Amino acid sequence: MQWAALGPLHLSPRTTMSNSLPDAAASGPAASPSGASAAGVSLRKALVLISVVQLMLVLDATITNIALPHVARDLDLSQAALTWMVTAYALTFGGLLILGGRLGDMLGRRRTFTIGLIIFGTASLLGGFATEGWMLLFARGLQGVGAALASPAALALITTNFPAGPPRNKAMGIYAGMSGIGAAMGLLVGGWLTGIDSIFGMEVTGWRLTLLINAPIGFIAALLAPRWLAESARNRNPLDIPGALTGTLGMFALVYGLTKAGDADGGWTHPQTIIFGLLGIALIVLFLVIEKRVEHPLLPLRIIKDRTRGTSFAAMLFASMAMMSMFYFNGQFVQRIVGFEPFNAGLAFLPFSMSVMVGTIAASQLVARFSIRWITGAGTLLAAGGLYGFSRYEVDDSPAHAVARTLAGEGVGGDSFTYLTDLFPFLALMGLGMGLVFVPMTLTAIHNIRAEDQGVGSSVLNTVTQIGGAFGLGLLSTVSLHFINDRSDAVIGEVRGLLEASGVDPDMVVPGAGQTMLDTVLFQTSFTEGATAAFMAAAGLMILASIVMVSFMRVQPAELGQVRKQRGGGEPTEAAETAAV
Repeated sequence: MQWAALGPLHLSPRTTMSNSLPDAAASGPAASPSGASAAGVSLRKALVLISVVQLMLVLDATITNIALPHVARDLDLSQAALTWMVTAYALTFGGLLILGGRLGDMLGRRRTFTIGLIIFGTASLLGGFATEGWMLLFARGLQGVGAALASPAALALITTNFPAGPPRNKAMGIYAGMSGIGAAMGLLVGGWLTGIDSIFGMEVTGWRLTLLINAPIGFIAALLAPRWLAESARNRNPLDIPGALTGTLGMFALVYGLTKAGDADGGWTHPQTIIFGLLGIALIVLFLVIEKRVEHPLLPLRIIKDRTRGTSFAAMLFASMAMMSMFYFNGQFVQRIVGFEPFNAGLAFLPFSMSVMVGTIAASQLVARFSIRWITGAGTLLAAGGLYGFSRYEVDDSPAHAVARTLAGEGVGGDSFTYLTDLFPFLALMGLGMGLVFVPMTLTAIHNIRAEDQGVGSSVLNTVTQIGGAFGLGLLSTVSLHFINDRSDAVIGEVRGLLEASGVDPDMVVPGAGQTMLDTVLFQTSFTEGATAAFMAAAGLMILASIVMVSFMRVQPAELGQVRKQRGGGEPTEAAETAAV
């Protein structure tokens, strides 16, 4: 999820929305660093197009979480493979985000935006019609590639198409609002679509709709982009291909190694875990060496060397690692263990989305009065409290109870789980905490940054968010899978005996589950323990983020939003103005 885009919301009275935006013909050409003109382009149409695309990209980061149990059943994916349904998108999106922004500068932002949408729409079609697990995972990765091209171009196109001042400020505010709405809508829309089983009398598989819905939106937006958006001038600096390859491949290798450690046939000492882990570390070290030496690096190291920005990036990395577990494990828990229907499962997460909004609005006011380290320190501790609450799920997962409820066609959670006491308060607590974190971390990510680096600085924060989510899910799913595997080994004999004593063939496939009775019961008896262990580890990561912010963040409220003048001196740049929005 692109939390960084939430930052500008409510920070300035200039972002107040109006009922309409002026057309470019009335406002004059859209000033931009590239000098591109937006004369003749309708700002209303441009804003609608950019906002809809941003909504689609943000929504897609969470829309599939509710569909995971149904995907696992239909395509026979293991729990380790299911992790990649989320990780493949986050990893390619985050790993290529900075490169996507750089390609937008080189090829033209509108062109890159259009190419990204075509790739995203095509990948959505491939995923929606996938018949094998590898096809779906490939499609999710390809979606991330398209998003990495379209997302940075979408934000940059606001600068290209909208004149500096109120029109651009309003556009930035609406763009940020789409990110917040997308985060809230993803789980709801995903639950609604997953629960659909027929359209106009035709039988459909609901989870496929969570992917297919993107195709018409992406293709229509790609067709409208050349008509509704102005193109930017091109930056002719050479592309840092070695940096792009080593950085992306290094992150992929690390995440793959972490995920392999959780496989039933893997483990921390498995050759693939060790080889890919070491390869990932080596490639990332090589990436840093390359970035230090090339003339036009993909990631100028001065951006992360600054104490304020480096602290913000490090804390967001840990927070993102922890946050991804909430969506992934809870989305499956409320369906596969408690027995919620897909739409109700999506609706169950509404307190998180609403409390994020409350926290964001509160943080927008607090950053002008209080130290950033105390605001973010408190926010991450609140989020850690929510994760700890998830780790205390008390579900009767004894083999006898699981067998009885499975035979009755019910979830194992049953009478011992109550939404209002076991899930609702901790969702609200975590959402409020993360809302307090997003705005300060966005501001500190661009603190005192050079004008020419502002776009890269914002991209780095989004990259850290996505990559942190991929790393975190790889790590925490490994923690969970170790508990699941250990639990299954301990009770498999007891479960088989109980089923046979009930006159049920343990190898009988459960109707609607796509698994044998034995596998279904084993999963129900072990998943809760694995998920709660992952939540406990996630709470530790969130506390680590709090420690980093409180210990190393020293920026004062009056210093926030500063952007350095260009190296030649002169008046403050447009970047300085928009940074305060």
